[in-house]
Amino acid sequence: MRLRQHLGLVSSPSIYTSAIARFGNNTPHRRRTTRSRTMSSSASDAAPFEKPRAVVKKVLAESQPEGQGATVRRSIGRHELRNLDPFLLLDEFTVSKPAGFPDHPHRGFETVTYMLEGAFTHQDFAGHKGTIKTGDVQWMTAGRGIVHSEMPAGDGVHKGLQLWINLSSKDKMIEPRYQELESKDISRGESEDGGVEARVIAGEALGAASPVYTRTPTMYVDFTMRPGSRLHQPVPEGWNAFVYVVDGEGVFGRETATAHYCLVLGPGDGVSVWNRSTRPLRFVLVAGQPLGEPVVQHGPFVMNSRAQIQKAMEDYYYGKNGFERAGQWSSSA
Repeated sequence: MRLRQHLGLVSSPSIYTSAIARFGNNTPHRRRTTRSRTMSSSASDAAPFEKPRAVVKKVLAESQPEGQGATVRRSIGRHELRNLDPFLLLDEFTVSKPAGFPDHPHRGFETVTYMLEGAFTHQDFAGHKGTIKTGDVQWMTAGRGIVHSEMPAGDGVHKGLQLWINLSSKDKMIEPRYQELESKDISRGESEDGGVEARVIAGEALGAASPVYTRTPTMYVDFTMRPGSRLHQPVPEGWNAFVYVVDGEGVFGRETATAHYCLVLGPGDGVSVWNRSTRPLRFVLVAGQPLGEPVVQHGPFVMNSRAQIQKAMEDYYYGKNGFERAGQWSSSA
């Protein structure tokens, strides 16, 4: 298994909540592992948890314009679900040329981009350039500052998920870095009966563990379940967790959900899922340890106070404290 890690100023796909103009605009731990097991496909199977998690909120990710001619389905980050500590945003993006996400900055958080279909080319103001393809993951820590672009790498439709994860106050101004996993290197787990498959982006599931370092403790697993299969997946107590349905229909606890629904899970030590349909079910399960800190966000800047946001905007405008190269750079896309 190969995990590519890059330190320093880097590029990475990251859809941003509200466009901020190019330079010149002055508008204001280690991973905690978890174990999982699947039960037989009998409808009478009981969850092996003391405190099974129930769905406490259900949000449909509705389409909205973003970037330059692109469309995203946003769930976390909408007015119905402003954030879910430590998660700030979840977008399912769909992009075709010439649309995309031109040059824009970030500070104070991490982005995780998971390509479902197609490929994206990313560039940054430190001169890095690369492409992530179907099934690849890029985990980017923006830290003190990055300016980059992300555009479709070819013709056709390009789809993916992007998750924003907050950084603690002590980590918001660290040096940028990213970790990349090619599809072939992502850890995979499978239930004993073969009914459930897991691609483990962070954390652990079905006996497979990801090598990704999560500064904010996080689990992120892409599950595919055959018709009739069941899954009982442990989730660390005290962590906030949600499910996003990519395709198909499933029963999560007692709540039925179809594609494009985000389900916030209540407290407990695990979640049970049943694919009672005649089609495969695909969803991601994401959980993270809450930071319990103030969140102040202005577009692609996420800090702990309004004063810090103002400072981030000034740093970007004047090219200081991590944004020194912003004024002289523009992507070639």
